[in-house]
Amino acid sequence: MSDAPPAREEATATQTIPAMVLAATREREGTAVRYREGREWAELSYEDLGRRVREIARGLIALGVEPGDRVAIFSDTRVEWTLCDLGALCAGAVVAPIYHTNSSAEARHVLEDSGARVVFCGGRAQQGNVEEVREELSALEHVVLFEGGEPAVRDDEEEDGPEEAGDEDAGDDETDDDPAAPIALERLIQLGEEIDEGQVDERVDGLSGDDLFSLIYTSSTTGVAKGCMLTHANYQANREMIASVTDIDQDSVTQIGLPLAHTLTRMMQMVTLGAGAELAFWSGDRERLIEDLSEHRPTHYPAAPRVFEKIYNHARAELPPEEGAKGAVFAKLLDAGRRAQDAEHAGKRRGPLLALGHGLADNEILSDVRELFGDRLRMAITGAAPAPRHVLDFFYACGVLVLEGYGLTESSTAVSLNDPEDFRLGTVGRPLEGTEIALAEEDSEVLVRGPQVFRGYWNDEEATGEVLDEEGWLHTGDVGSFDEDGFLSITGRKKDILVTSSGENVPAPAIEARIAASRWVSNAVVYGNDKNYVVALVTIDEDERDALGEETGTRQQNRDLMARQMAEDDNVRLEIQEAVDEANRDLAQVLQVKKFAILDHDLAQQEDEITPTMKVKRDVVYERYRDVFEGLYENDEEH
Repeated sequence: MSDAPPAREEATATQTIPAMVLAATREREGTAVRYREGREWAELSYEDLGRRVREIARGLIALGVEPGDRVAIFSDTRVEWTLCDLGALCAGAVVAPIYHTNSSAEARHVLEDSGARVVFCGGRAQQGNVEEVREELSALEHVVLFEGGEPAVRDDEEEDGPEEAGDEDAGDDETDDDPAAPIALERLIQLGEEIDEGQVDERVDGLSGDDLFSLIYTSSTTGVAKGCMLTHANYQANREMIASVTDIDQDSVTQIGLPLAHTLTRMMQMVTLGAGAELAFWSGDRERLIEDLSEHRPTHYPAAPRVFEKIYNHARAELPPEEGAKGAVFAKLLDAGRRAQDAEHAGKRRGPLLALGHGLADNEILSDVRELFGDRLRMAITGAAPAPRHVLDFFYACGVLVLEGYGLTESSTAVSLNDPEDFRLGTVGRPLEGTEIALAEEDSEVLVRGPQVFRGYWNDEEATGEVLDEEGWLHTGDVGSFDEDGFLSITGRKKDILVTSSGENVPAPAIEARIAASRWVSNAVVYGNDKNYVVALVTIDEDERDALGEETGTRQQNRDLMARQMAEDDNVRLEIQEAVDEANRDLAQVLQVKKFAILDHDLAQQEDEITPTMKVKRDVVYERYRDVFEGLYENDEEH
């Protein structure tokens, strides 16, 4: 192994997650959760949160859930997800998240492999997917719905009986007659009224750090998703590591919008609630993204790189173009912002000229960009894929700190993260406290060791042995490097390194990220194993397609036709060519993309082409579009 920077001070977990959250609900008086209810924003205080979580825990106990049983959550990001996550944990259960976009086959795999006894479904789509495969799930006993299902029984129905209430199918014994019938969340809560509250405390007190906290299934780009066994000690240790960097306190507001099945979102939920801060849910409408940020005014914002690209494109559309005299003035204003930020983070005073220039820049441009995030953002966090450097630099100059981190499901969430007080843009930061990171000597694979590293894969000792060695090192499959100050950069995945016919190694993800930095591009997939040169398959960003549709008055039902026309349009091709040319800049000749094809539709999770975390399933795409890739090499002797 190559030399690694020293780990920060050791981190130790002091409580289980449910014990931590219940303590916060007793000690904190402010708002715990803010969420959309119809057209209005609603709030739950920490006292309300504690009450609702306990009610759900009692309901699960009433259904027969025992400590260690698995409970799945199959839903989009909404307040019920959080309540049921915490409720299940307080019942001593192990939570298995399922992405709301997963197909019935993908959901079946998680439910079957985990042996989940209960699944919470967020909407009709998720309920339908479960019902489609339910007969194949021998362990699944109960389906609880956030929307619909057997309703709660009213007090007058309980007193008068079902016939007097006018509904001979209603009543307390309906669940007994058909225990497989889906029930509403409120009905679950009602069933729990028979359970003494002390049982919840007994369940929570009976948990230890060695008990399983969650089974999180990897959104694998190859093969079948595997369940990562994370203990309470794993997750709590990582929560404390991240909390020490993010510095979330009781006055903080964290806005979330990514799926809660995504480990970053769920972890930031726990960091926020553990600090007694406010957790703000987005409205669920991507058209309201900027509006949600402006209304919540978050201090912390975890999101995918693509979200920050969207906000960047929105901001740039309102600013002068890069070319011409106005572009030159804009560049100078942005440079003044960058130099002012450099001085501030270096602890230096701004000179008179810089102060004057920054004041002008702030008045003209920079403050408007900060307003897009609600004007009090202290730290935005991103990961899972490389963030385009020009996006990070732009926001930095405007006083918006978007910092990258690195981790994987097998490490709970993070192993490195840029600190707002000690960061380097373009890297994923230094190792978190108590975390060791080393690079394998033979291929620079990133190796990780620390208290957040998982126990192994559920029901798969062979796969566990492939990634966890005898010394406790987690072999991540990612390739990285350290700079002279110990900041880590991820350069690709071992499996994503293409080898050309001349034996040159091509880091596919790095090149793809460069192309996808264009607002016109949603996905780029490069190809070139055993070839003389590299080519790419590109898809058009749906937001750009829809924006063009709005401008041209194209109806929504005709947008697919428009996408096909755009793929053949010379002007669109010129835009993509510019993106490819920009990506090729500063790349060695052998790494440059020589040709590309534009797909007339985007890659889709439903077609098994991308994962729920938007990672391309390279093998699937290569096989499905092999004729397109190979066609780029036909009748060509130039290269």
